[in-house]
Amino acid sequence: MRVQSLTLVAASAALLAPTTFPDAPPLPRPGPQAPFSPGHQPHGGPDRADRSARRMGPVPLPPDAPVPEAAVRPEYEAAPGAGARSEGPVRAADLLAKVRDCAPVSKGRYRSDAGAPADIPVCGAKGAVYWKADLDVDCDGRPGDRCNSRTDPHFTPATAYTQSDGRPLDAERLPYVVVPQPSDIWDHRADDVRGGSVAAVVHGDRVRYAVVGDVGPRELIGEASYAAAESLGIPADPHAGGTDSGVTYIVFKGSEVEPIEDVAAAEKTGERLAREFVDGG
Repeated sequence: MRVQSLTLVAASAALLAPTTFPDAPPLPRPGPQAPFSPGHQPHGGPDRADRSARRMGPVPLPPDAPVPEAAVRPEYEAAPGAGARSEGPVRAADLLAKVRDCAPVSKGRYRSDAGAPADIPVCGAKGAVYWKADLDVDCDGRPGDRCNSRTDPHFTPATAYTQSDGRPLDAERLPYVVVPQPSDIWDHRADDVRGGSVAAVVHGDRVRYAVVGDVGPRELIGEASYAAAESLGIPADPHAGGTDSGVTYIVFKGSEVEPIEDVAAAEKTGERLAREFVDGG
């Protein structure tokens, strides 16, 4: 059945309009690639779906899976007419203002936990991709006092990416974030996001810098290491910690630091790229 041209134009404009995120909720309570690692217990109590569905044991990428051609590494520019760049650390409010709207780069949406609605897109901006989700605590990797098979019933001594000496990452000491396994929803490699890529993680009025350090299930998103959670003031217990919402993950394209375990390098690079992201056009 034919539809009038004005109706089609209006419908097309509606489909192309960017998604606007709601304001973030208030702050809650105070290397080489290796096989993907399995999961851990969910935060939030027994009414939450079992977060261990995030991690199903080592799941290496298919050997014949082509790696998409990465986007050209970003060039940040000051907005036309902008003066000297701001001084001092980048504020959470400034970063959140830059990611209020969403131009999706994912072909679908992710769940925060198994059984939760699929309502989280991965969005794109100049030089970065980002998403807003919960934070579940990843304690996998090198065992320590806080991350081990006794404190975490789903602990696995492996991470998708490894240190420069070939050992798994140390979740207790290294702030890192987890990206979903490449799928038809989104393949992070196509957006020049890889192991060691630098991320700004925002929670409440805190901004902390991390690296991409692990890979999770293909339909779920919203996870970071023990050290990342602790630095954001989020309860970091692998069994019952984390937070249900209010965390923004901004990953800068083509920003890998080497070695991946160099926390100071990630912080320095993250602060620079976050400033360029905020001040850029």
